[in-house]
Amino acid sequence: MPHKAHLLIVDDEANTLASLSRAFRLAGHEATVCDNAAKALELARSQPFDLILSDVVMPGKSGYELCRELKENPATRLIPFVLITGLTDRQDRLLGIESGADDFLHKPIFPEELFARVKSLLKLKEFTDELETADSVLCTLGLSVESRDPYTEGHCDRLASHASNLGRHLGLDPESIVALRRGGYLHDLGKIAVPDAILKKGTDLTLQEWEIMKLHPVTGENICKPLKSLRLVLPIIRHHHEHADGSGYPDGLRAGEIPVLPRVLQVVDVYDALRTARPYKPALSHDESAQTMREGARQGLWDAELVNEFFSMLMEQRSVA
Repeated sequence: MPHKAHLLIVDDEANTLASLSRAFRLAGHEATVCDNAAKALELARSQPFDLILSDVVMPGKSGYELCRELKENPATRLIPFVLITGLTDRQDRLLGIESGADDFLHKPIFPEELFARVKSLLKLKEFTDELETADSVLCTLGLSVESRDPYTEGHCDRLASHASNLGRHLGLDPESIVALRRGGYLHDLGKIAVPDAILKKGTDLTLQEWEIMKLHPVTGENICKPLKSLRLVLPIIRHHHEHADGSGYPDGLRAGEIPVLPRVLQVVDVYDALRTARPYKPALSHDESAQTMREGARQGLWDAELVNEFFSMLMEQRSVA
C-alpha cells in the first residue's frame, strides 16, 4: 500500500466484514466497518476515508445507491469506491459504472486481487489529494491578493458564491459550476505581481501603470496553467475583463469569442464592484447597480442575457427568503 490508509467497509454479512477488516489491519491499515448504506453515508460525511469497499445487495439502500450519493457530494466524490458483488450479469456492471464506481470485485474475493486493486486506487487517491492541495494553496493566494486592498474584503467569497449560484441557475454542468466557484477565488490571482502603488491607487492610473495592471489576467493564467485540474478555470482568469464590443483586455475579444464561464463571472464581478464602496466611488444600491449594468450591456460591455438572468436569480432568491 502507498501509505497507511483508512478504509470504510460496508457489508451486511458479518463474516465478510470480519475477514476484510482483519486483512487490512494485518497490513497495517485502519478499517471502519458498518452493515448498511445509511450508516456508511453518515460515516463518510463525518470523517475522511481513503477508500470505500461496499457490497451491492444490502437491506435498505443498495451499494449502487450509496456510491451514487457519495459521488454526487463534492465533499466525498473523490473517495475511490469499490463495489463488491456476487452478481455477474452485464446489466449489473453497467449499473455500477453509472453509479460512479471506480472498480469492481467479484465474490469470492482473492486476497492478491483485492490488495492489487486497492493499492492502485490508493495511489490514484494520493495524486488527487496532491492536486486538491495545490488548488487550495492557489485559492489561498487569491485571498491574499484580496487582503492587500481593505476595500475588497469578502470579494472572493461573494464572487465564488454568486458565480456558482448563477451557474446552477443557468443549468450548467457540475464541472462548470466548480470552475466558477474556483474562478471566484482565482480570477485576480495575477494581481500578486502588481505593485501596491498601482493596485491601491484607484482609477487615476497613468498609461504605463494601466498597461501593468492589464497584464494580471495573463499572469494569473500562467500561474495556474500547470494544474490540469484548473483547465476550466483558465479561460475565466484570462478573459473575465473582455468586453463584447472588443474594448476589454488582454486579448480584445468580441461577442461570440468570449467563452461563457468568463462572461458569467464578469457579471457577478461587476455587480460586486458596483455594490462596494471604494476610495474613488460610493457603493451603489441594488437597483442602481441593476440600472448601470443593463445600460452597460446595451452599450456592448457585458452579456445582456446573462445580466438579465443574474438579476432574475437574485429576485428568486429574495422571494424565497
